[in-house]
Amino acid sequence: MPRVKRGVTTHRRHKKVLALTKGQRATRHSLYRRAHEAMLKSLTYAYFHRRERKGDMRRLWILRVNAACRAHGLTYSQFMAGLKKSGVEINRKMLADMAVKEPGAFANLVTVARGQGQGES
Repeated sequence: MPRVKRGVTTHRRHKKVLALTKGQRATRHSLYRRAHEAMLKSLTYAYFHRRERKGDMRRLWILRVNAACRAHGLTYSQFMAGLKKSGVEINRKMLADMAVKEPGAFANLVTVARGQGQGES
């Protein structure tokens, strides 16, 4: 049975971990054991924050739509309720984009939503 030396494999694995922790400070980018801990933590944060970013973006869209609605004298909730009653199905991302890039089209949507809101009361 030939002798197996595993230094190459270990060295390659260590280099991979140290490359992943390149931007860390102190020993977290230079000592393998500390770097490995830092890498595990970093990858965990990256995973959770990729999901968290989706909620952040939704909050941003709602904020933009609300600001545009208030400029037309309507609150966000009244606007969304009016759109829902009128059967307009546009997601918040598209609404936020319209509010910024196409104010005229957004104003038309506001009048549609306002018409539905006043028709009921």
